[in-house]
Amino acid sequence: MLGGVAIWSLWWVWFAVALALGILEVIAPGFIFLGFAIGAALVGLLLLGPLAPGFAALLAIFAVLSLVAWLLLRRFFRAPGGDARRIKTDIND
Repeated sequence: MLGGVAIWSLWWVWFAVALALGILEVIAPGFIFLGFAIGAALVGLLLLGPLAPGFAALLAIFAVLSLVAWLLLRRFFRAPGGDARRIKTDIND
């Protein structure tokens, strides 16, 4: 607790987590951490309002928003045809 307020109920904590996950995504690209970063940012935006859900509810909201963000990223940024790019020739040939 931070001055009587649980740290997970502070909006800036979720934005800090989103920033950390965004930086981690830059280091390890592939849309792995970007969905989680978007979910954390959306939870931070939710906490800017008058709502004050408990820890379990915040984690559930974070999980659902992260899953939706990840599915949307996958839908819009996947390779055409859904297959990975296959290279059949060597660059030295």
